[in-house]
Amino acid sequence: MQRLQHAFLEELREEVIEEAAEAPTDADGFIDWFEQLKAIGPGQQDRLFPWLADEASRDELRWFLSQETAGEAGFDDLVALTQVKLPARAKLELARNYWDEMGRGNPKGMHGPMLGQLVDILDLDTRIENTVWESLALANAMTAMASLRAYAWHSVGALGVIELTAPDRSAHTARGLRRIGLSGSERRYFDLHAVLDVKHSRDWNDEAIRPLVAEDPRRATAMAEGALIRLRCGARCFERYRGHFGLE
Repeated sequence: MQRLQHAFLEELREEVIEEAAEAPTDADGFIDWFEQLKAIGPGQQDRLFPWLADEASRDELRWFLSQETAGEAGFDDLVALTQVKLPARAKLELARNYWDEMGRGNPKGMHGPMLGQLVDILDLDTRIENTVWESLALANAMTAMASLRAYAWHSVGALGVIELTAPDRSAHTARGLRRIGLSGSERRYFDLHAVLDVKHSRDWNDEAIRPLVAEDPRRATAMAEGALIRLRCGARCFERYRGHFGLE
């Protein structure tokens, strides 16, 4: 299974290795390149999300959220796995991020159960057999990068690009949930991530990515690969979802 997991990641690396090699390896240049992914990275500005916000029916939103929650690898666990033996400054930033994910010690504020509440409210179908392979591949890629130490820097880049790109998608999803009648407490997970991840992204870039690259420029290429792997896996999901909804 470990050989299969490694081969899976290496196949994903092959898709992005040339593009990632073009990323600058100085700290300032890399941050500039990284932040541009929000606008021009794979899957960004996908027309799926305005459609979810303004047009999708309740059942269509339920299907979309079923796919997304079934493929949710657990950001808190991914951060916990990734921070093992990182340099102190980056480790502290990942610890602060993890503490936010854990509701700062308040069970009602934990992000995972918050999403689980939405699963119950909308009666989502999160069975693996009913989940498209693209969603499962995304979860497997994130889990593999976080759990295999050879890909630790890839995981830092992949998690960082989630924080960078999630706010807009979360805001569109929250708008769709509001439109179909969910209350503020019921859509809290997406409302929260539409705002909180903006700060998380800024802090992740300043306190984790920048000092790690400044300390060893070689890490930039691995982080670029991880970020692009995450975005390409996400883009495949969006394309599959659009096909399911007949939006092609």
